[in-house]
Amino acid sequence: MLLRETPVRRADGAAAPLRDTPERRAEGAVVPLRARPTRRPAGQRRAPAGAPLIGIVTHELRAAARPAWAATAGRSERDLTPHRLALPLSYTQAVQEAGGVAVVLPAHGFVDDADALLDRMDGLVFSGGPDLDPVLYGEAPHPELGPDVDADCARYELALLAGARERDLPVLGICHGMQALNVARGGSLRQHLPDVTALAHLQDHDPFVPAHSVTVGPRSLLHRLTGAPALHVNSFHHQAADRVGAGLEVCAEAPDGTIEALWDPSARFLLGVQWHPELLTHRPEQAGLFTALIAAAAGAVAPLALAA
Repeated sequence: MLLRETPVRRADGAAAPLRDTPERRAEGAVVPLRARPTRRPAGQRRAPAGAPLIGIVTHELRAAARPAWAATAGRSERDLTPHRLALPLSYTQAVQEAGGVAVVLPAHGFVDDADALLDRMDGLVFSGGPDLDPVLYGEAPHPELGPDVDADCARYELALLAGARERDLPVLGICHGMQALNVARGGSLRQHLPDVTALAHLQDHDPFVPAHSVTVGPRSLLHRLTGAPALHVNSFHHQAADRVGAGLEVCAEAPDGTIEALWDPSARFLLGVQWHPELLTHRPEQAGLFTALIAAAAGAVAPLALAA
């Protein structure tokens, strides 16, 4: 039986809030939930009513050490040991700061819900994540292929990308997300950049500090959004686009020629970048990528030169 503590009355007759302390818990006291939710910090942008719903598709999943579900009829071995999400919330924060509402969509591998999900979305961000299984673009794995490779999760991402293309949903692909975009269009990946370049594409300093520059293609979406012929970007990858997929065009390159951004000129808004702009939103030209995505998801034309 739980003991309920009688609230203390203040001088004005109102009940004073009960404090949640270890001693009260030990006594069995029931402490009420907070009457008000935590408020957003002053100055942080609040999404307006009717703001676009942006799905953050993530392959940032980690295998569980042991089964979490009991074996029952209809459950596969994969069902019994669900992966754990490991997505940094910097993605959702970047979307929210740009005026969107973010919801996380794990690449769980069960493609039968892809259409139902996409019909509810106004736009998509495909996040960074592990290496893609090279079987998806017809190559044998490189010895340096990273951990957590999961072809089922990747096929789910490709199904979402195909569905987004059918619906012309605005899409921003980031790092792994750009690579998935390229593979979804029939492209391939260079599996280990240190084999072909000495430029450090895997930085070891603060993620919000750029690592190298990229040259931006003129008349591309990226150039239109930033108004800049070059950008300073961070870098956390050892793979990159190789053969470019159908309908995509290169719109940024690193000094060593590595493809750093892709776009589809025929799409309402489709941009893939090899860097992590969600960690660089203190820089106006990087925050502008999210602002433009939200604008496109809301039905607006992507603005010109958000940052000079």
